Amino acid sequence: MKAIIEAVQDRLEPTPGIQYVDENWGQLDYYSPNFPVQWPCVLIDVNSIQFSNIGMDKQATPQNRQMGEYTLEIRIANLKLTNSSAKAPQHQKNLARSIWTLIEEVHKLLQGFEPDDNCGKLIRTGISRVAREDGVQEYAVMYSGTVNNV
Repeated sequence: MKAIIEAVQDRLEPTPGIQYVDENWGQLDYYSPNFPVQWPCVLIDVNSIQFSNIGMDKQATPQNRQMGEYTLEIRIANLKLTNSSAKAPQHQKNLARSIWTLIEEVHKLLQGFEPDDNCGKLIRTGISRVAREDGVQEYAVMYSGTVNNV
């Protein structure tokens, strides 16, 4: 899973508009108001992995081979400081809603991406808003993928 996280980080890091890309180790959970990130940020985590047996290869280690299906969670967050009400100036509304552009840019880079030689393509499976009370606008974008012959 380390290779998957590193490959996704390397793919997203040069994206204009993203200031911080890292593995999710809780940067947004306990540090308000001094988050150890730059805004906007993208945090990567492998949420769950289900394995099934695919047979035995006596020349490999381990000999009992498996296929894994995993869920990759991409957290996209920004500190929302601008007004987006109907009467706000258009420029402010555009800034306040810029996270949606960032979500789409991340998706363009990850949909169909193969993070490693033994991995299948990433497929987006869902988006959900993360409820917060600290001015951070955060969304979790989920992707599914497979790892073969592990």
